Amino acid sequence: MRIQYNSPVVLTFALASLGALILGWVSGGWTTWHLFSVYRSPLSDPLTYVRLVGHVLGHAGYAHYLGNMMLFLVIGPPLEEKYGSRRLLLCILVTALVSGLVQVLFVPGTALLGASGIVFMLIVLSSLAGMREGFIPLTLILVVILYLGGEVIDGITTQDNVSHLTHIVGGLCGAGLGFGMKR
Repeated sequence: MRIQYNSPVVLTFALASLGALILGWVSGGWTTWHLFSVYRSPLSDPLTYVRLVGHVLGHAGYAHYLGNMMLFLVIGPPLEEKYGSRRLLLCILVTALVSGLVQVLFVPGTALLGASGIVFMLIVLSSLAGMREGFIPLTLILVVILYLGGEVIDGITTQDNVSHLTHIVGGLCGAGLGFGMKR
């Protein structure tokens, strides 16, 4: 029996996120703020463009990292097997960019970091995995009502450090990318 690197995009993402977390600890938070958090900054700053995508690798601490990676490692591998590594990587990059742009444009006074938008994209994408032509999966409807509906309610009623908007954006990206890949 040998250990297999069975899901290269998912495993590499999880390891890169762990690396970003360790770099943050070693640098006293400098790398977390300057490389792995997205916030409104001048377009003349080259790191602005790195942060638009790199924010999904950053996490505020081990508990934050673990919460995202547990779901990511459970949901990601079957999706990587179904859609392929390149497509899944593209889905991650698109979701990272879209959520980064939404943060910069609509929530300019705060910073965003973490992979929860990616996790929500994967959750919605997985609910579409068995979709057939002419049918909308009931799993998609339930996921939208339970997960995304819950995020809308929490976003309105709860004051916390969770970016409910990013969860919604991630879910919408998952739906759009899932329907797009079915065509």
